[in-house]
Parts: sequence; structure tokens; C-alpha cells
Amino acid sequence: MSDQDPGQVLFQFVRHWARRADEGGEQGRLVLVCEAVHALGRRGTPATVNAIAHEIGIDQSGASRLIKSATAAGYLATVAASADGRRREASLSPAGRAMLDQAHLWQEDIFAQLTTGWSDKKRRDFQRAMTDLMERSYVMEA
Repeated sequence: MSDQDPGQVLFQFVRHWARRADEGGEQGRLVLVCEAVHALGRRGTPATVNAIAHEIGIDQSGASRLIKSATAAGYLATVAASADGRRREASLSPAGRAMLDQAHLWQEDIFAQLTTGWSDKKRRDFQRAMTDLMERSYVMEA
């Protein structure tokens, strides 16, 4: 067992996986921005530069560069926002959706490796607990 409290373990987990995301290079950054667009869309939030920046925890100029790179790679499409034509909103292109589907398969494979020996119930309980934490974090941000 660990001598760390649960909050410390949570943030150690986040730091550990944040470092792994940095190891992905340019492709990892493209997955990151596409994940942000996807997550915002699932929550019904327009994927503007500022929303994407907030979602991935970087400044607006960094998010703008990521969006530009993902658009150039064919993973995102951008259009003028319906409410304010000066703002741009990003969405996944078919290639972006396919790339994200592959990333999700990889994520599920890693999760299966990490939880080898876990029962299906333990996996579902972990998923529910993480989902609850994420939902609560969104409420706290509002």
C-alpha cells in the first residue's frame, strides 16, 4: 500500500500520464487537440480557440498553433462561429475521427495491460469513479 493520501495519488497519476503525452511528439499533440475538440463537442461546448486552450491547459496562442497544425494535417476543419463570425470553431474531419478512433483503440489496449488481473467489476468501478471525478471537476470549473 501507499503512504500517500488519495489526492496525492490522483495528482501523481495525472503527472505521470502528462509526461507520457509529451513523449508523443507532433502526433501526440495532434491527438491532444483532436481529443479536446471531441470532448468539447460531447459536452455541447463550441470548440473555439479559447475553449480548446482551456480544455488542454495551454495559452490561446499555443492552442491556435495546434489547431492550425491539425487543420493542415487534415484532422480538423474550422468554420466561422454561427453566433460570432469573427470567431472560429473547430470540428473533427473524417481523417481526424479515424485518427482519434485509432488513438482510442490504443488507449483501451494500454488500459487492458495496466489492469491485467482486474475483474470486470473492478474495471467498471474504476471507470465510474474516474467519470464521477471528471464530472465533478467540470462542475467546480463552472
